[in-house]
Amino acid sequence: MAKRNRRAGVEDRWRRADGQPTARAGTGLRWLGRYVADDGKERTKSFGRKVDAQNWLDGQVSGQVTGTWTDPDLAAQTFEAVAETWIATKAHRKPKTVAGYRSLLDTVILPRWGDVALRDITFDELQVWTSGLSAAGGSTRFAKRGLSASRVIQAHQVVSAVLKFAVRSRFVAVNPAEGIELPDKSEAEQRYLTHETAHRLAVACGRYRTLTFVLTFCGLRFGEAVGLRVKDVDLAKRRITVRRSVTYVTGQGLVEGVPKNKTTRRVPIPKFLAPLLKTELADRADDALVFPGRVVEGRETWLTEGQYRTAFDKAAVTVGEKGLTPHQLRHTCASLAIQAGANVKVLQTLLGHKTATLTLDRYGHLFPDDLDKVSDAFDAAAKSAADWLRTGRGLRAVADGE
Repeated sequence: MAKRNRRAGVEDRWRRADGQPTARAGTGLRWLGRYVADDGKERTKSFGRKVDAQNWLDGQVSGQVTGTWTDPDLAAQTFEAVAETWIATKAHRKPKTVAGYRSLLDTVILPRWGDVALRDITFDELQVWTSGLSAAGGSTRFAKRGLSASRVIQAHQVVSAVLKFAVRSRFVAVNPAEGIELPDKSEAEQRYLTHETAHRLAVACGRYRTLTFVLTFCGLRFGEAVGLRVKDVDLAKRRITVRRSVTYVTGQGLVEGVPKNKTTRRVPIPKFLAPLLKTELADRADDALVFPGRVVEGRETWLTEGQYRTAFDKAAVTVGEKGLTPHQLRHTCASLAIQAGANVKVLQTLLGHKTATLTLDRYGHLFPDDLDKVSDAFDAAAKSAADWLRTGRGLRAVADGE
């Protein structure tokens, strides 16, 4: 079947070109806008006024010329249908990331937007819904409690990503989620231990003493630490190679994958920690876990955070740090490293941040404030310049244009 050429026009359905009435004169809407798009299909829409039909047609034709035209049939797809296609494209992401998308879709987003056609999703309705998540939670599951600011932001990010996918797929022309006003994400209060408290905490953790030292003075994330194998620890060079991480994924349990920024890094082992690690590694196979959990059917399993917290939480109370979390040991590592003179790039490498900007955003406030030093240097330079000008040589130089 031959593809029809692109064309457009407005047709009077009540009168023929010679002015005579048609068989349907006075019945139904009078003006019919019609056009054939690049795909060769004809599309029509009826209007009561000719100006409305022409305006609609002009918009369709303009969209084809500028490349922003979208197929009305595709815009009729439901948000859920497109969301399922979108999430299928995320198979390359970490399992925990995909599980997070899935959870947000099923519990927060799809209950409201799942059955809505893409063309019917508007900016104002999205804004009202997003603003209401903090109070209503988005679905019956959260009817009595709102979502945190962080969760609201995550929900919006998923909605926007799905609609952005729809725009790029030419299902709709614009993303109505762009420009949505989001709640402010309050920064959680950080806790930084001193050297003394950190050592007391590690000792109080008992059998997890060495693990606690590694978290505190090597800056590893908990999942990175429990994923370590004997071959990753080089005691001779005092280096730990972080090449994997163990993460809990809803519906799958513990899953091993790459570190957070998908790159391997090497971190130093303090001298005092090397003998403790040597004890952990003694007579262990290269592939054995450095910090194993329970033995199940004769096989070591990954240590879960829950197992570790049993000892860690009690130890935190013992040293007067009730409410401390294992992740705050990583913050402590950053603080102690800065006190020791580490610059931003060194800290970035130690912690495995993707960019130095991320490191500065998170820990910039811990670096010494050098503003007074700059001001003092300017004062010293100004005094030197003033002294030079007060001398006869300085005045002569100015007069001579030197």
